Amino acid sequence: MTLQAAQKPPAAAGDGNKSLYGGKGTRRITVHDIAAAKTRGEKWPMLTAYDAMTASVFDEAGIPVILVGDSMGNCHLGYDTTVPVTMDEMTFLSAAVVRGTRRALVVGDLPFGSYQEGPVQALRNATRLVKDAGVGAIKLEGGERSLPQTELLVQAGIPVMSHLGLTPQSVNTMGYRVQGRSDEAAHRLLRDAKAAQDAGAFAVVLELVPAELAAEVTRSLHIPTIGIGAGAGTDAQVLVWTDMAGLTGGKVPRFTKQYANLRETLGDAARAFAEDVSGGAFPAEEHTFH
Repeated sequence: MTLQAAQKPPAAAGDGNKSLYGGKGTRRITVHDIAAAKTRGEKWPMLTAYDAMTASVFDEAGIPVILVGDSMGNCHLGYDTTVPVTMDEMTFLSAAVVRGTRRALVVGDLPFGSYQEGPVQALRNATRLVKDAGVGAIKLEGGERSLPQTELLVQAGIPVMSHLGLTPQSVNTMGYRVQGRSDEAAHRLLRDAKAAQDAGAFAVVLELVPAELAAEVTRSLHIPTIGIGAGAGTDAQVLVWTDMAGLTGGKVPRFTKQYANLRETLGDAARAFAEDVSGGAFPAEEHTFH
C-alpha cells in the first residue's frame, strides 16, 4: 500500500460506504449514523472548533462530529474556566462553525446557567442553538440531575449528548481530578450513564474516568461513549483542538496527544514577518502595485 493510499480517508457515510470517518460527503452526519457506527464497532474521532475556518479544515479532513464546546472560554475567550461562557457567545460561535462545515454533525454545548433551572430553560436555550445557530445536537453536563432536561429536549426533537465524569462546569465543587475511582463513585457514574441512555441521549461523553470503568460503561450501553482522558475502550475519542494541534500554551493535560506544534509555527511566522517589516524586506516589489 502506498503512503498516499494509506493516508486517504474512507468514503463518507451516505456516499456508498458506511464508514463514519471519511471525506467531504454529500450530506450531514446524523445521530442515526452515530448509532450505526456503534453497531458496526467503528471507532471515530471528534474535535472541538470555535470558528468557521478551523471547522472547515476539520470538516474537509473527514472529522464526522465537531463540538462547539464551552471550552471556548479557556481556549479563545480568555476566561480561566468554562463557567463564564454565555448563551450569546455560544450561539454566535456555533453559527460560525455550522457555516464552516458541510458534512460534520455540529454539537453545541449548553453553557453553565443555561439549563440548571430546569427543563423549560433547557428547551428554550437548546432551541436557540438549533434555530439560530443551526447545530444538529446539543450537549449538557450531568447524569441523573439533568434527566428532566434530557427527556424534554429529546421529546421536542433535539438530539442530546450527555457529559459525565469530570464536568468542567462544576469545577468549583469537584475540581479537576479523575472521577469514578471509588466503588461508590463508579456505581454512580454507571447509573448516570444508563439513566442518560434511558432518557434518550444519543451519546455520552466520559471525561477523566479510569479506563476500566469507561470500558465497562461502553459495554453496558447501546449508545456510543466518547472518551476524553478515559482510555481506549470507548467508542470514540474527543480532544480540544488547540491541545491536539499544539496551540495551547503551558502545560497540557496528560491525556492529550499533540499532533502538531502550531504555537511554535505561528510564533516563527509572526517573528519572520516582523523582521521583514523592520528590516525593509516586506513589502517587496512583488507585493507592490503600480
